[in-house]
Amino acid sequence: MPNEGSKLTIVLAFIAIYVIWGSTYLLNKIAVTELPPLFISSIRFFSASIIIFSIAKLMKSDLRINKAQLRNAAFVGFLFLVYGNGIFVWALKYVDSGFGALLASTQPLFVLILLRLIDKKKVKPKSIIGIVLGIIGMYLLVSQKGLSTKENMAIGTLMIFSCVIVWSYASIYVGKANLPKNYFVSTGYQMLIGSILLMLGSLTLGEQWTSPLEWSSEVQLAIVLLIIFGSIVAFTAFNYLLKVVSPEKVTTSALVNPVVALFLGWYILDEQLTFQSMLASTILLTGVYFIISQKRTV
Repeated sequence: MPNEGSKLTIVLAFIAIYVIWGSTYLLNKIAVTELPPLFISSIRFFSASIIIFSIAKLMKSDLRINKAQLRNAAFVGFLFLVYGNGIFVWALKYVDSGFGALLASTQPLFVLILLRLIDKKKVKPKSIIGIVLGIIGMYLLVSQKGLSTKENMAIGTLMIFSCVIVWSYASIYVGKANLPKNYFVSTGYQMLIGSILLMLGSLTLGEQWTSPLEWSSEVQLAIVLLIIFGSIVAFTAFNYLLKVVSPEKVTTSALVNPVVALFLGWYILDEQLTFQSMLASTILLTGVYFIISQKRTV
């Protein structure tokens, strides 16, 4: 894996995906209570792509892209933004934002499995311990009576798990894919194509489109924050990290995101935070830590 960029840039990029993406669960939850899920994602990523291209143009970056890069950008945009994000936002209609974040924290488990299947990487003992702890943690999490009895809870859970698998595969794919060398430009194309696909999906499903002037002030603020920080800052940082460090390390964001999301969901939305949730998350995250803490071998 190439090691491009300074240590400071890498650290700042990790902080971005740790803290900012942890807050997006809350912001999406606020938005989805008032607006259709695919409509939210399409507006978010289309607006972000226009801003990104405008900034790139001012910076005199090369916006040209060849056919192979365009195909890869379209494929990655679909995996990350249409399925991985769009369906995830949809699932937040049925689950709490903190619970959704905890389900997403299993991403390192799936990355490890996919690396084994795709790159034939051996699973080390620490990883096996991590997988066992992860399974125990997830069982404790989803077996809670207060959560399992919610309407459509099972549907939301399955939707999120499918998003995690797709996102995990895309994370591995990006590291090897032929994409624009400028991470800002690469992000812009992914978001532009992804937003168009999301718009088509939204129209196909008959989602109701409304003017931003009709949204509540809370939703307006949530969408602005999602565009600027969740999309432009964090997703660009994510694309950058996938090219300069291993995908296993990038997925460590899944360790911190649930903690941020659980706290914000409890503090701002008064979402349930039970002892069993805390115990399950501790066991699950300990298992994930075992997986990503091992030294990378070439």
